[in-house]
Amino acid sequence: MVQLGLVVAQYDKHGAVIEAMRQSASAAAADHDADVVETVTVPGAYDTPLAADRLARREDVDAVAVLGVVIEGDTDHDQVIADAAAQGLTDVSLERDTPVTLGIIGPGMSKDEAEARTHKGGSAVTSAIELANL
Repeated sequence: MVQLGLVVAQYDKHGAVIEAMRQSASAAAADHDADVVETVTVPGAYDTPLAADRLARREDVDAVAVLGVVIEGDTDHDQVIADAAAQGLTDVSLERDTPVTLGIIGPGMSKDEAEARTHKGGSAVTSAIELANL
């Protein structure tokens, strides 16, 4: 059984997208007989690499899935945040030799587009499980 760490970025200025992503992630874990041993919540997507690193260091965590949403704003800030989070998570995965999957949707999305992509929470968990089993 794969033991997962889950990082959830709480910032969601438009409502229930994060909760739907979390439900999708939980369903995917159950479907693949994986166990989420720890869920860490952080304020936003930018904050996810540190939490992912802490989970990836644990002996009881085989892989980490990260969930979040970055909605388009009035400036390029959404792109900066998403790029920094993606690079930070890639660095954690390579430095810890532990799969860390990117389930942060965005940037450049509207609220409706984000709501249509909440299944990506499950995709991030499924990818983490597959990588852990390699």
